[in-house]
Amino acid sequence: MVEVDGARIAYTDTGAPPGKPDAPTVVLGHGLLFSGWMFHPQVEALREHYRCVTVDWRGQGDTPATRSGYDMDTLTADAVALIGRLGAGPVHYVGLSMGGFVGQRIAARHGELLRSLTLLDTSADGEPAEKAAEYRLLAHVYRFTGVRPVLGKVKAAMFGPAFLSSSANEPVIEEWVRRLRRCERTGIRKAVLGVVERQPVHQELSRISVPTLVAVGADDVATPLADARRIADAVDGARLEVVAGSGHSSTLEQPGALTALIRDFLRSVDGGRD
Repeated sequence: MVEVDGARIAYTDTGAPPGKPDAPTVVLGHGLLFSGWMFHPQVEALREHYRCVTVDWRGQGDTPATRSGYDMDTLTADAVALIGRLGAGPVHYVGLSMGGFVGQRIAARHGELLRSLTLLDTSADGEPAEKAAEYRLLAHVYRFTGVRPVLGKVKAAMFGPAFLSSSANEPVIEEWVRRLRRCERTGIRKAVLGVVERQPVHQELSRISVPTLVAVGADDVATPLADARRIADAVDGARLEVVAGSGHSSTLEQPGALTALIRDFLRSVDGGRD
């Protein structure tokens, strides 16, 4: 845990790989309703060559619920403080969805802290009005009843149809639900509202100067390809990749493909070194 402005923020840290004390650090920020756990396939693959740090946003994972501070600017300040406390900068930052909302703000406003930026299944815009109304309703229901009554709708937003249709993926979904149920309902509701009410940052993307990879699942309905393309078009030199057979939670749905994309991108930024 690290304390930031009275809030206790949970994170995991693999430390530097054996024999590589100066290895770059990769910070990974998760999507809504998840935790750093959603990057476990990538951390296992990258930790041989990088120090890997995952952060749990307020009210999610192992970070306790707070009275306030769920807006994207505050979460950005939390991430910036964590990077500073760890003495890890400049870092490679990888953010999925909500983590991407934070990553864009770090890159545009605190670019000196980053080596590179990887944005997965995310958007630079505000939440569309129709989706915002639906998510507010789901958050209200979840606050009083828990996840079971809304699980069908939430799963359809979080995962693609190919992933959901395979029984082989049921253990991943069950583990996600188990971890979600451990969180305080009030914290989850506030996290949802923080995402729904976020301010757009598209106008800030021209300030991003670090190497940037933008990737999106081909079947992502929460933040579709059009959102990813708008980011890639606005960030000078950004690379856009579409991940086949994946919905919104690409790190879990297509872990091999995502790991390869991230690993190859980081190697290119670091001059091909391992």
